[in-house]
Amino acid sequence: MTIYFYKAGQPYGCFSNFSPHPIEMEGVCWPTVEHYYQAQKFVGSKDEEIIPLIHAASTPEKAAALGRSTARALRTDWEIVKTDIMRVAVLKKFLTHAQIREVLLVTADEILIENSPTDYFWGCGADHTGENHLGKILMSVREEIRQSLYISVKSNT
Repeated sequence: MTIYFYKAGQPYGCFSNFSPHPIEMEGVCWPTVEHYYQAQKFVGSKDEEIIPLIHAASTPEKAAALGRSTARALRTDWEIVKTDIMRVAVLKKFLTHAQIREVLLVTADEILIENSPTDYFWGCGADHTGENHLGKILMSVREEIRQSLYISVKSNT
């Protein structure tokens, strides 16, 4: 069975980057993965003064809107690093929060798909032809956590 997720308030909403699960990255606590991800777009760019505003945004939706502004210059390597940045943040979220880590692990080997009707890169898009990179990251993180638990159990026996 394929598991579809999208909004934080829906089933499997903890898989959304908008879910209210803070992460600490490089000594800074970010309210959501979305806040962190959007801020990373501007690291080292001429518009990096937007980063504290994204960090302080009252909702992940507001953080996303700030980060998606086409009036600002993104870091020059953004297209190269964005998937790795997302993966590191998602992994941190599931390592930090045991309750949602368990939700992820219970999905076993199910395919996870971000059911975004508009996002064809991170999600599946309206016609389900999108690349689903967020779902792929979640499945990869699930496997990494599973392997680390296996190694931990095996080393304790």
